[in-house]
Amino acid sequence: MKRLLLIEDDENICQLISHLFKEKYDVTVKNSGTEGLLAISQNTYDLVLLDLMLPGITGESVLQTVRKTSDVPIIILTAIDNKEKTVELLRNGANDYLTKPFHIEELEARIEIHLLQTRVKEVQTLVHKKLSLDTELLEATVQGERLTISNKEFQVLELLLRHPNKIYSKANLYETIWQDAYIGGENTINVHISSLRKKLKELDPEEEYIETIWGTGIRLSKEA
Repeated sequence: MKRLLLIEDDENICQLISHLFKEKYDVTVKNSGTEGLLAISQNTYDLVLLDLMLPGITGESVLQTVRKTSDVPIIILTAIDNKEKTVELLRNGANDYLTKPFHIEELEARIEIHLLQTRVKEVQTLVHKKLSLDTELLEATVQGERLTISNKEFQVLELLLRHPNKIYSKANLYETIWQDAYIGGENTINVHISSLRKKLKELDPEEEYIETIWGTGIRLSKEA
């Protein structure tokens, strides 16, 4: 189970995140910058959720200190809605930025993509039916023939192959792959999924690789 460190002094947010993510992540909560830095110095975490307005040491100082010794993904959570501040934080080493109040599903999607990006690839090649993905060379083949797909299409396939039982809604896919808020009516996902299905069908007409769960989303098709 991946380990998350939440450095946040708002008790309601701490309880919400701890409760909703307890089945998926090992969440440690610290309520000040000092406690957060001490936890990071003594333990290893896969991702840090960092508030800016903390008692004692500020979130900005925590970010700067951590970046001297670690490249752990850091997502900033703050009530400060200022684009200049966002740019400054990103340049100082933050990986992402969410303004309070935020949607918990968007936070979950952003956590997932940052963990995916930094995950050590224990298995270089992902295989499903006759589809094979080389995650280091970023190459895909079907029945030994190269599947010509875009970078985003590759990311969609990799996400599905790494989580074969999970159903992804359009919003979840968009926020995970494109790392942006999903706006209803956005057609990007439909275009990419349609393109993937067509390309897969051309190389393997007999198999289905992406299954539609009506009213919910898509997932990797089940093995026969």
